[in-house]
Amino acid sequence: MSGESGQPQAGPSHAGLDFPNPERNRAGVPGGVIRRAGSRGRRSWIQKVLEQITDSPLQWVTPSEVVPVAVLAVQRYLLEDEPRDTIPKPPLYCYDVTISDGVYQEKCYLDPSLNFLVYKNILKVGIEMKISRVSCLYNERRLGQGILCIDNVHCGETLEAISLETPFRNSAHEEVPERPLRGGKSHYLPLWNNEDPYGDIWLTNKQPEEHNFNNTKIISLSHLEMTWANRRNFPALLVRILHKSKLRYYGKPDKKMIEPYQTFLEVADSSGTVSVIMWNALCPEWYKSLRVGLVLLLQDYSVKKSYPFRMQPLPVDPQIKLISTMEICLNLRDPPTNIIIIPEKQVKPEWRLPKLNHRFITRSELDDMPKNHICDVIGILVFVGRVQRSKKKENREDFWSYRWIHIADGTSEQPFIVELFSTSQPEIFENIYPSSQSMTYFVCTQLKVVRNDTQVPKLLYLTTTNESRVFITVESLLTAISEVRKEIEDLQYREQKRIAIQGIITVIKYIPHTSATESDSASETLRNANQPSTSQAARRENQSQERDTNKRRQDDDPMSSQCFQTGYTSLSPTKKKRILQGPYAKLVPMPQPETSAQTKGQESASTSTAGKAKRTIGDRWESQLWREKKFGLIDHLHYSHVYPESIPRKFIFEKRKFLTEQFNSQPAKYTPPEGRPQNLEDFKSALSLGHFEVTILGLNHEIAIDVAFLPMYCPEDLRTSQIDTLLTCMNYSCVYPQDEPGNDTLAGSRALASDIIKAASRLDRVHIVGILDICNLGNNKVEVYLHRIYSPTNNS
Repeated sequence: MSGESGQPQAGPSHAGLDFPNPERNRAGVPGGVIRRAGSRGRRSWIQKVLEQITDSPLQWVTPSEVVPVAVLAVQRYLLEDEPRDTIPKPPLYCYDVTISDGVYQEKCYLDPSLNFLVYKNILKVGIEMKISRVSCLYNERRLGQGILCIDNVHCGETLEAISLETPFRNSAHEEVPERPLRGGKSHYLPLWNNEDPYGDIWLTNKQPEEHNFNNTKIISLSHLEMTWANRRNFPALLVRILHKSKLRYYGKPDKKMIEPYQTFLEVADSSGTVSVIMWNALCPEWYKSLRVGLVLLLQDYSVKKSYPFRMQPLPVDPQIKLISTMEICLNLRDPPTNIIIIPEKQVKPEWRLPKLNHRFITRSELDDMPKNHICDVIGILVFVGRVQRSKKKENREDFWSYRWIHIADGTSEQPFIVELFSTSQPEIFENIYPSSQSMTYFVCTQLKVVRNDTQVPKLLYLTTTNESRVFITVESLLTAISEVRKEIEDLQYREQKRIAIQGIITVIKYIPHTSATESDSASETLRNANQPSTSQAARRENQSQERDTNKRRQDDDPMSSQCFQTGYTSLSPTKKKRILQGPYAKLVPMPQPETSAQTKGQESASTSTAGKAKRTIGDRWESQLWREKKFGLIDHLHYSHVYPESIPRKFIFEKRKFLTEQFNSQPAKYTPPEGRPQNLEDFKSALSLGHFEVTILGLNHEIAIDVAFLPMYCPEDLRTSQIDTLLTCMNYSCVYPQDEPGNDTLAGSRALASDIIKAASRLDRVHIVGILDICNLGNNKVEVYLHRIYSPTNNS
């Protein structure tokens, strides 16, 4: 690359060739930093090219022998303007390319005329490359130091494997932290954007440390807001991080900034929330160690008037004051800021620091969210698109990186569609994948709603903001089954909470919506739910009696087996409709109907032992594991009862006042009823299927919980029926009987229930994650519903 006049500065950031004095050493081995190839191995092509350059008066050579080398690294950085430049140029990004010839590695400077090979991803890591012309750029301020420059190349195919064991010819290239060959910058940038932290200058080792507050004066944010303009020194701030922005790189060729970075933290104490700006070298030191939720003690900071055009994110808690008249500045100097992470165990309640809250919404709620609404979402990743790039400004080299992802939360057939831009979290952004099998939850915060209802089809998706963060978890969202009782006891009237537990489905029982069965189930469940856990001996006796009672009930119930078996199997295919499948469920073959001989046997209502065994399978399934473990439990929680106010009812306009009162909150003042007293049980249920009692056994086989599952189905309009999530997560396909004249709906419903119970047996001993909705209805009435289950073994 003849004609390159810029000279690199001396220092550790410009490790180069360290060329020898050719008069003293024709072999080209300069002092102690250059390694010599072993005499027995093959000779290094890199070494031979360096010797040619040393002998050439032109400062460039065409190698006498062109052999393939492997590309190990392509690294980007911003090159500063040279001192003689008077007109600022747009950002000029340079590239250092590390090559290996099988004997040595060498870091080389890529001539800017070849940058297009990187732009087009032709020159990339892992390929074979032939270099047909090289030059050198000397540092005139240091004796013998120069940089090997690549002037002309031919890029080949991707290699199957490249050895990383070959050493650098110049040991200076192995120094840590890694520095660019040219310019005054101390670090490399990520290859494809400027938002991600890249390289070994980004530290992650900042840990919480206990602090003695005896001699520390603390000032509140609201007090600081009122007095900062008249202060020269500022007391310490004790705050919690509520939001953390992505990195902003503001480097320019004409700016002599070593590490030109900026990030915003939104922090709060009991008196308000304010923006904190972290500048320059503090960002590589602290950015990756500061997480949302941490408590910080900030000392030796500066305060300035806030930038008028920046929009602060709104606090989740509307009671927290938004302070927008000032900003807190943290810098490595002027003054040098002191940052301390306070351990959570040292945080005192009297500090009244705000808790970390979220604005989680479900997919079913998104349709009603206004444009630009800020929200958080959580769910399972079901689609991950490829990374794409878009220019920030035309005719510039700066790009945004983004990808499209779909997140399902089970509340809608449609997933969240998210335009996920880089959030300065490359360790997550570059390592996400559909997670239905690994059961990992994906969390996105501070997303903005993008919608256009006039467009056809309607446009609706979410996009990231400057403060968006992404997280991958399972376990922090799971509640131990031993903690479920406390979660339930902490609920207040009409408070509802969703939790996730791990366990094994061991019992599933169908409860039809008939008054006799409903009353019988209610009385039994109420007795169990309102009693504290009994001793193991007493429980064995109660469960033994319960087992005998259930057996008698199944034998005596004329609807338990033959009616719904024959009623379901006798329906013609034209009178059956397939259940709406979940958006990610798989279709499996339909269960085969009973043989004619079996059907006839059932129709005869035989009372033989075989007949009884056959019938008892119909509305109850119990696993062998449950038979082995149920008498040794240390706790069994009974919350499978469905109270009348939780059953959807057919609306009757004339009774609207009574129905409205039943589903509103309890009034503050008593109002006499109109007419004769009414009961909810007098109104027809909108459910045609009844419900299920499901027993989930903890993974340690010590605690079990009974919960209810209500499949929602509207026979008048199958298209608006809610997805039967239990079937969906079992990957099981069933049909619903049509509600037609002369059709035995109850029989068909129980036949469907039988199929669901048969499907449940597929989950025998399978570890599942159950999403439970718990609600306190008041007056010691608590319900726990199974909202959805996930099993790593069946892709749901």
